[in-house]
Amino acid sequence: MMMHLRPSSFMISAMFLLGAAVVTLFVHACSSTDNGLAARARLVGQLGLTDLALFTEARYTRHPSQADLHSAFQDQPVSLDHFPSGSLVSPPRHNFAPRTGVQQ
Repeated sequence: MMMHLRPSSFMISAMFLLGAAVVTLFVHACSSTDNGLAARARLVGQLGLTDLALFTEARYTRHPSQADLHSAFQDQPVSLDHFPSGSLVSPPRHNFAPRTGVQQ
């Protein structure tokens, strides 16, 4: 007598294998060390590279460290931000620091 497996058994097996693969990837990522990180940081400093460009829409979302507080509203001061990535990226923290030495 031959036993027939239900389709859900195959799906459960596939999900288990995929879950095991994800766990293996996380374990590998946590166990590996990157010795070249300090060298890359020095290279970035020497070349004066900007931060990583995660979005391609507007310049204030491409390079958040280079943007000012009002760059999203440069075309129209009271307009809403029409780029979806503008709601995902906050302005750099140094823009919120109190300014010292400002002449009034």
